[in-house]
Amino acid sequence: MDILKSVNSPEDLKALSERELDILGSEIRGFLIDNVSKTGGHLASNLGAVELTLALHRIFDTEKDRLVFDVGHQSYVHKILTGRKYEFKTLRKLGGLSGFPKPNESIHDAAVAGHASTSVSVALGMARARTLAHEDYSVVAVIGDGALTGGTAYEGLCNAGQSKEPLTVILNDNGMSIDNNVGGISEMLAGLRVKPAYFRFKRRYRQIFGHMPALYNFNHAVKEWFKRRLLPGNIFDDLGFHYLGPVDGHDISQLEAVIGWAKELKTPVLVHVITQKGRGYTYAEQEPENYHGVDAFDVESGVEKCPHNCFSEAFGTKLTELAKKDEKIVAITAAMCGGTGLSDFSKEFPERFFDVGIAEEHAVAMAAGLASRGAIPVFAVYSSFLQRGYDMMIHDVSLSKLHVIFAVDRAGIVGHDGETHQGVFDVAYLCSVPHMAVFAPASYKELRDMLELAIYRIDGPVAVRYPRGGEGEYTQSAGKAPSTVLREGKDVTLVSYGIMINNVLEAAKMLESAGIEAEVIKLNLINPLDTATVLRSLRKTGRLLTAEDVCAFGSVGSRLLATVAEEGLALTNAKSLDLGNGIVQHGSVDELEKLAGLDAQSIAETAKGFFADIDDRSAGENAI
Repeated sequence: MDILKSVNSPEDLKALSERELDILGSEIRGFLIDNVSKTGGHLASNLGAVELTLALHRIFDTEKDRLVFDVGHQSYVHKILTGRKYEFKTLRKLGGLSGFPKPNESIHDAAVAGHASTSVSVALGMARARTLAHEDYSVVAVIGDGALTGGTAYEGLCNAGQSKEPLTVILNDNGMSIDNNVGGISEMLAGLRVKPAYFRFKRRYRQIFGHMPALYNFNHAVKEWFKRRLLPGNIFDDLGFHYLGPVDGHDISQLEAVIGWAKELKTPVLVHVITQKGRGYTYAEQEPENYHGVDAFDVESGVEKCPHNCFSEAFGTKLTELAKKDEKIVAITAAMCGGTGLSDFSKEFPERFFDVGIAEEHAVAMAAGLASRGAIPVFAVYSSFLQRGYDMMIHDVSLSKLHVIFAVDRAGIVGHDGETHQGVFDVAYLCSVPHMAVFAPASYKELRDMLELAIYRIDGPVAVRYPRGGEGEYTQSAGKAPSTVLREGKDVTLVSYGIMINNVLEAAKMLESAGIEAEVIKLNLINPLDTATVLRSLRKTGRLLTAEDVCAFGSVGSRLLATVAEEGLALTNAKSLDLGNGIVQHGSVDELEKLAGLDAQSIAETAKGFFADIDDRSAGENAI
């Protein structure tokens, strides 16, 4: 039986029997495993959310009702059910299906999602807009238990619970974010247990006495009085939600009954759903953290097809090495132990390793506290997630000039995860933080050297930013120099930093073939900038071309051009190649660099354009 073939919209689910829904769930899991093994993507979270998504689509109409996903890792099943299953071969590819919800991709996608803990706030805004406009539709937020380590989730829950707005929050509790969950909230959720029979009793009671408001309200008040005094506290009840749960997240009939009731209540309701991350694929069930986000893999063995070394691994190895010699070094991560290369560190020094969960703001502030008392905190975090900690970097770290090291992973173009994950804003925000030094290594060796410099040779806050994936042809290290002239030339000055230097060096070779001698300057420290080396080169060449995979605002190129203007240096040509406003779609890194004009060929062509007028004049003179 191939039921999935006949399901092309949520409406097709309505006529299916319970047995057919169970079969469909198995088919969807097979579909996910087959497709994600070819494209890569978020697997374990989607395998765990199959029945929940089926139930949601049988109860709500997502063309009209608003279904808001938190993070969006678990939205693949939603996409399959809303007419996009035939596009899955293009998942996360250039011009193809996004790995996250996108309203411009489908009317069924209520909001962009890519970072955790925001769904309740967004959903409450939609619910309030509905009420103000006197419209009639449901609003549902799906949030994972991992996202409850983020403070924004509680800001939203606190306000939503007191709002009295009809709103359903689905808490998808699988005991994990990317790695295992940590903290008191995780323990609290594990203790919330109510038998399913209790739901049936409450619903029946409401049906009988609901038409007698005075009696119902009196009985309810008496019940709540006894409940508060005799039973353990429930944070969701205390926040103003009608709590229902926990519900077996793989029992469709139970899910439909409880979520349907939540819809009927017309008040803030939180439905606590228990699911298994990775369900239906043995390898993902056994190691869900390793199958959260995967590259293409072999289904039979579970092994990724292109294993490779990476900057994260080089960072983790070096930090562990340094920590063996220095007990002051501590490591912090925000639910990203494996992703940031800290697995070995966490095993070697468990007492000096702190996983704070999805709570980047807290991580930065805690690091400030550690540094103020003599520890050397190193916070390893993805560039796009560190954005949340910007206020704490200024207020808690910078104002006191505390020595906190930020290991900024996934800097620059990340690739297939798209707009919400590209690390293209960190240069702008890091360099705006007072006293912040920013290193930009281009190789593993350079990362190791710069990490040691950051820890022992720099006072105050310091960041070391490095890309996802592996190094290029440049494998040397610049040592302690703030900048390095990698290639001398007299015609044009090419400036770059980090992994982008590989494209610039290749472009310089292409220019040499065209008779143009390019001077290549690699910036090792991008804040503060070594402008002296660049200005010295420009006085010789008179032409400047910068290349960097970050947004234009606050880029190194814009700062260098400002310096040139301040110096009153007249250039024949100058251009900054960058990513414009920083909104970069999903695709491979190579494809995205080419689209942005940051691949070697494009850089060379741009530089050649500096000499087009000279070539034209020369041609004219020869003709005369």
